Amino acid sequence: MGELKGACILGQSGGPTAVINATAAGVIQEALKQDCITAVYGAAHGIQGILNEKFYDMSKEDPYELELLKTTPSSLLGSVRYKLKDPDEDDTEYKKLLEIFKKYNIRYFFYNGGNDSMDTCNKISKYMQKVGYECRVMGVPKTIDNDLWGTDHCPGYGSAAKYIATSTMEIYLDVRAYDTKMITVLEIMGRNAGWLTAASALAGVQGYGPDLIYLPEIPFDIDKFIDEVMSVYEKKKNIIVAVSEGVRDKDGKYIFEYGPALHKHTDAFGHVQLGGLAATLAGILKEKTGAKVRGIEFSLLQRCAAHIASLTDVNEAYLAGQAAVQYAVQGITDKMIAFERAEGPEYKCNIKLVNLTDVANVEKKVPREWINKDGNGVTEEFIKYAMPLIQGESRPPFENGLPRFARLKKVLATK
Repeated sequence: MGELKGACILGQSGGPTAVINATAAGVIQEALKQDCITAVYGAAHGIQGILNEKFYDMSKEDPYELELLKTTPSSLLGSVRYKLKDPDEDDTEYKKLLEIFKKYNIRYFFYNGGNDSMDTCNKISKYMQKVGYECRVMGVPKTIDNDLWGTDHCPGYGSAAKYIATSTMEIYLDVRAYDTKMITVLEIMGRNAGWLTAASALAGVQGYGPDLIYLPEIPFDIDKFIDEVMSVYEKKKNIIVAVSEGVRDKDGKYIFEYGPALHKHTDAFGHVQLGGLAATLAGILKEKTGAKVRGIEFSLLQRCAAHIASLTDVNEAYLAGQAAVQYAVQGITDKMIAFERAEGPEYKCNIKLVNLTDVANVEKKVPREWINKDGNGVTEEFIKYAMPLIQGESRPPFENGLPRFARLKKVLATK
């Protein structure tokens, strides 16, 4: 493929992470260096911003602010959960996208997100090919859930895992401050994959880990749960139980639905809004045992805690964005950037490419052999896998004793 001259656009999609902006920095800074890229745009709220013709001219941003993106949490361009229709059923939005791409001569499209975002990326890529519009489309992985197929791990996971392990350690010490017995239930994010909840086990490396861990990969049995909690509680004064928000019973019913905090909200992709599990389980345990029980929901803190981001994660997130641009300029399209762990004792990850078709809507779960026999903890294999991902400390600059995050001008692109 020869050189393709034209503008590029970057969209951020799905749940934010502590390092998604580091990926944006990788894309934007690398794209600004490329002679064949004539303009660099950032979409306001992902695909929705492109459809609404609302995107920013990233060349107008101060280079220092772009550098600060590396240590700024959340999705600074704005995120979205928006499901494009199947183009064979309704191609209205695709025609609109094509019209806008032509108007601004957009020839490079980078979409940074998780499973649903890769589905969007794949649909746009295939549509542009079908109508014969040359546009290089690259998916850039992002998800704290670590559930994207085809990659060793996802940017965003290492930082969330580091926050979870650290918070578990801090809670471990706090609940032991008084000479009283207590059960503490930690609710950790993860709908169908337990990577985040499993990360609480990393606290055990320092001696402050949870006593029991329950992941959504194993059907959750309330009676078995109560028995196991009570068995440990009788031996120890203070116990910590980590549970994934997405645990379900053998019939597929979410356990949080057993409690009064019944949610019926769903997002654009039909996913039920989770939450309230810690309170539900704490209530059940209190009623059954009479013990003092505290439920703690980590909630959004897991995905926006840039103050304790993993430097490994920040560097890899940046590299993923940079590589997406470099490959696209070389003529690669219709792929997602992925990581492949190198063999050997030292941790090293190399970039590889996977087909968008293969990765769209496929979830990667914690392997059964990394969960213990009883289904209430993880094995040493998981610890070996996850420990390298949380290494190194990423520090934003500080002003007035507080972090100084990037402040973008967000100058709207015009034509």
